[in-house]
Amino acid sequence: MITVVGVGADGWSGLPEASRRALETAEVVMGGPRQLDLLPAAATAERVPWPSPLTAGLPALMERHAGRAVCVLASGDPMFYGIGSTLVRLLGAADVRVLPHVSSLSLACARLGWAVEHVETVSLVGRPPETLNAVALPGRRVVVLGAGTDAPSTVAALLTANGYGPSAMTVLSDLGAQTETAQHGTAGTWTEPAASPLHVIAVECAAAPGTEPLPRVPGLPDTAYEHDGQLTKREVRAVTLSRLAPRPGELLWDVGAGAGSIAVEWLRSHPACAAVAVESRPERAAAIRRNAGRLGVPSLRVVEGSAPAALEGLPAPDAVFVGGGLTAPGLLDRCWSRLRPGGRLVANAVTLESEAVIGQWYGRLGGDLVRLAVQRASPVGGFTGWRPAMPVTVWSLTRKDVT
Repeated sequence: MITVVGVGADGWSGLPEASRRALETAEVVMGGPRQLDLLPAAATAERVPWPSPLTAGLPALMERHAGRAVCVLASGDPMFYGIGSTLVRLLGAADVRVLPHVSSLSLACARLGWAVEHVETVSLVGRPPETLNAVALPGRRVVVLGAGTDAPSTVAALLTANGYGPSAMTVLSDLGAQTETAQHGTAGTWTEPAASPLHVIAVECAAAPGTEPLPRVPGLPDTAYEHDGQLTKREVRAVTLSRLAPRPGELLWDVGAGAGSIAVEWLRSHPACAAVAVESRPERAAAIRRNAGRLGVPSLRVVEGSAPAALEGLPAPDAVFVGGGLTAPGLLDRCWSRLRPGGRLVANAVTLESEAVIGQWYGRLGGDLVRLAVQRASPVGGFTGWRPAMPVTVWSLTRKDVT
């Protein structure tokens, strides 16, 4: 049994009796240098700093100290973006006992008078800072867990570049300690580093005039994407994603991704979603990466290569979208065979050849087949008329539909 003890910036004096007793009776205490330095001389356990890299070194470290009374020191709540979650995944919940401290999120909200349940949380610790872009919306309150004293400047620059320069920022350092400080300003004028590496950044998002906030629901404006014309257009995209039906924690394959719009909006639906965009053209793959970062989902994995060969070795998907390459031999067979039970397959066709492929599969397996025709108002001389876009045939099928 591993005991994980959360500790605040106030150190030993802020620990409850149960946490102190666990540390005093431990044979081994593991943690980062900052946490280990908080232990008093009365805690006589062997002090073991984390290996680097941490995740790769954990299994061997735990094996080396198997059978001993081990405590792990963590900042605040170990289950809030902390080592506690990592240890549970490694060892199982039955072998990990967690004694949490107050999280930095709770402390920050207490200082600011914010309701915790109404606050978005973003961690930049080991994650791309562009993750913040997905949650910056007018009126939203966001608490950012920073990494390094330059994190406030990084956050401020991102907000300003996306039209949120007027956003109020408060940087709270050493929360709960005697050295606690608060720095105030706006994203557009921010220049200071954090007073301590141990800090959070509280943001009240406010848009500059002319900024167009982007919703979290499918169907972003086409202008939100960098593309060369290979883009699933807004109305078709919204229908396609409704058929793909993203659910938290699920994985999407976006095959023949073009600009990556389907994968991007799949990921924007929930932070626990995952996606792989497969694109054969390097210039489009590069654009997909830029779109993903700008729209707040830098976790999108981009695979350069032609399907079906490029699908080899990918984890099994919960949903597959085929937006290009439908006529490639064996592509739909590979996608269908790898789809998890209950998974959804959606394929869009705009040419007669790709429609023929969809028609054959529909005739064999069934599913849902619809044709979308979108017309947009456009000037016709001094009047206004309708200009039709190319119709799109959408075929969708759920794995449970077929026995």
